[in-house]
Amino acid sequence: MQTQLTAHYVSTAEGQEADAILRRCVHCGFCLATCPTYQLSGNELDSPRGRIYLIKQLLEGQPASRSTQQHLDRCLSCRACETTCPSGVAYHRLADIGRHALEAQLGRPLLEGFKRSLLKRVLRNRTLFGGLVMLGRLSRPLLPKRLASIPRLGDTRRPRPQAGSPRWLMLEGCVQPALAPAINAAAARVLAACGIDLQALSGCCGALAWHLNDAADGLADMRRMVAQADHALSQGAAGIVYTASGCGASVVEYGQLLAGDMAHAKAAARVSANALDISDLVLQHLDQLLPQLQPPSDPRLVFHAPCSLQHGLRKKTSLEAMLVRLGYVLLPIADAHLCCGSAGSYSILQADIASQLRSDKLAKLQAGQPSQIATANIGCQTHLQAATRTPIRHWIELIAERLA
Repeated sequence: MQTQLTAHYVSTAEGQEADAILRRCVHCGFCLATCPTYQLSGNELDSPRGRIYLIKQLLEGQPASRSTQQHLDRCLSCRACETTCPSGVAYHRLADIGRHALEAQLGRPLLEGFKRSLLKRVLRNRTLFGGLVMLGRLSRPLLPKRLASIPRLGDTRRPRPQAGSPRWLMLEGCVQPALAPAINAAAARVLAACGIDLQALSGCCGALAWHLNDAADGLADMRRMVAQADHALSQGAAGIVYTASGCGASVVEYGQLLAGDMAHAKAAARVSANALDISDLVLQHLDQLLPQLQPPSDPRLVFHAPCSLQHGLRKKTSLEAMLVRLGYVLLPIADAHLCCGSAGSYSILQADIASQLRSDKLAKLQAGQPSQIATANIGCQTHLQAATRTPIRHWIELIAERLA
């Protein structure tokens, strides 16, 4: 693709990166078949190829419009297009650069801006959000159906630290400790069985503000997380483990996103290099774990691979293979590559599209009438659970329940 970016963008690192990404796109159209929003609307501007052209126009100085903003907002950032792209276009980076540039240029209507600001403040404030969730649990019978789907607490028991065990940092996340504390507790029990102790790593990974097009707040969150994690690594922590693949997809890019920040670049690269999905850590100790597990009560399992896991982290294949080694028979899922519609705050800001995608995803997940569905991200879990009575759980909880 030929580009003629304005002098303003050519002079910036983001502009140069965008230019290089744009030039890789050959407009082959392979991405159309894997884009969830294009599958729904059939509108080329709601496809990666169409959005790439919109971003190209923006960076070349053509007037931006609310229509451009709407089409970019509709992107889930699921990255399925990247898995399909034969040219290796880093679409998610281009989309971030384009949306941030558009946000700075165009802004938001007052009500829309307030809604986004409220989401950033509430969801990233663990104390405030936790209080609201607790209030929701207490008043569950009085809530509308959509809000009454707050997950139940589950088993929140955690093991005591064992002297001499390797210490790993666990990224606890913003909303997960309040919505589903049983996930991190289950992770602690399983890793204790592997001879690993965990130290909590609290705070927001930066993904929420970043994907709401607030680059300043997003980067500030990332810097705080980097400082905290790098200090713990310097004090002897073996690494960082995360149970939410959405957070993981952000953490592994710290080194790239903060490469131009001389005060944090080295530490950010170190944190990214030492971050592991929990499936990787369990896999490393699987031979030690397997003898401690009872057989699964129902070996038939449907596993919903979040987009952040399969397209962002590219961990779907290895995790599914490990689940088979753990004794599960994975049931096939049609169009498993398509997004469920969660995508962080997307399910709130683009509720109609998210609901359509969820309905389609649940129909395919439940086609084999599973007793429960496993996943690997809190956003997908709560989004899907709101529309079905079939239990949706993190896979690590299923393993924790099997510990003898």
